[in-house]
Amino acid sequence: MYDYDLLVVGSANADLVISVERRPDAGETVLGSDLAVHPGGKGGNQAVAAARLGARTALLARVGDDAYGRLLLDSQRAAGVDTVGVLVGGAPTGVALITVDPSGDNSIVVSLGANGRLAPTDVRAAGSLFHASRVVSTQLEIPLETVVEVVRNLAPESRFVLNPSPPRPLPQEVLAACDPLIVNEHEARVILGESRVGERPEDWARILLAKGPRSVVVTLGAEGALVADADGVVRVPAVRVAAVDTTGAGDAFTAALAWRLGAGATLAEAAGYAARVGAVAVTRRGAQESFPTAGEVDAL
Repeated sequence: MYDYDLLVVGSANADLVISVERRPDAGETVLGSDLAVHPGGKGGNQAVAAARLGARTALLARVGDDAYGRLLLDSQRAAGVDTVGVLVGGAPTGVALITVDPSGDNSIVVSLGANGRLAPTDVRAAGSLFHASRVVSTQLEIPLETVVEVVRNLAPESRFVLNPSPPRPLPQEVLAACDPLIVNEHEARVILGESRVGERPEDWARILLAKGPRSVVVTLGAEGALVADADGVVRVPAVRVAAVDTTGAGDAFTAALAWRLGAGATLAEAAGYAARVGAVAVTRRGAQESFPTAGEVDAL
């Protein structure tokens, strides 16, 4: 019996958000809305999203001993996330600077701060969390060597989910553990590099699968997603909604998919559910504040 449905290993940031009519060109200044501060970070977001859906969730992360760090811990606990794995100190809490345009699209610059100090030794010290978790999910807002150490510390029956954001080339050891590797179109292009052939996401998914992951999910925004594994490639339709803010929607998708896979859903079933979770999230402003409960997803 696992103590946790999902262990998230990753970043926890304070999101500093400004709405703008349009993003500035180089050398240009534009005026924006009042600054809003929200708890975020891809790891923190995934943990809150999963817990809000009802998953028993733990977070392994590092924050600073500062006001932003306390904000993040409070947000995790309020959502029901077990924060026993959240380490405090070593550097200031990470910060994401986010601009959101009228269509809901965002641009993000991240200062890693304490996230960059989440080390392989921290992963090894948290061995009991790994052995207690059915699924382990991570991203790339923490050092790559820490992600490699996550793979090396997985329990034999645990499933590993990776969203390689921000994207970079991945070692074979990490690729081979992914089940699934979850990428958007931009991330797929970066990871495929020169091996990318054609403009069809189905082709990208097949090439990514050939690189070693046990399964692959390519998210396509308003066009839905597609899933690929040994049984082939399947399209997952989008849920049509009026998007207000896409911040954190990918994290909500990943968390929901990881949780449903751990509960026994097929990859296509889990992606379909995750698409509904992401659809609810984009109709609300903010990241963690926008994440739905299971009841809100069922009502969609």
